[in-house]
Amino acid sequence: MQRASRLSRELAMLSAEPPPGVSCWQSGTRLDELRAQIIGAAETPYEKGIFDLEIVVPERYPFEPPKIRFLTPIYHPNIDSAGRICLDVLKLPPKGAWRPSLNISTLLTSIQLLMAEPNPDDPLMADVSSEYKYNKQLFLINAKEWTEKYASPQKRALEEKTNQNETKTTNESVTQKRKGSTVSKKEKKPRLDP
Repeated sequence: MQRASRLSRELAMLSAEPPPGVSCWQSGTRLDELRAQIIGAAETPYEKGIFDLEIVVPERYPFEPPKIRFLTPIYHPNIDSAGRICLDVLKLPPKGAWRPSLNISTLLTSIQLLMAEPNPDDPLMADVSSEYKYNKQLFLINAKEWTEKYASPQKRALEEKTNQNETKTTNESVTQKRKGSTVSKKEKKPRLDP
């Protein structure tokens, strides 16, 4: 019960006064499954990118941190190819810094800061971390390319349109099959009763 009331308050706060460049909402009817978007900060390789995140709130919340991962691919030393994030506030002590006084808004702001200021000394992606430390120009080029490829508003709009068309085509073919219009009368074979 405590979890549900706290989550409701947090979501109300996030919709009334969201942190700059961050939005969060409930995914479907379940209160423990949330979605969030972070807009890449100016003067970073993620600038103008729109990054989707998945948030799963555990049963023991706020005594246990939510599980947050990127759904949008991102080129970052602290975020792996599955979208997992290496950030101390997402882990329980002694290795982590999660406290029940933290909330989802604080976590999303921390992730936004991590995007702007990677921590190459605690990487999930060793090769990207090495590139960030020793060849920052190449890192910036790669990160910008990934942002344009996966997180640009134009790319997202095109994908949404494509997904809508695929859904429409699938629905039309299902309707045709239900009506039987795809099978001619000659193709129908009479059933022989024994």
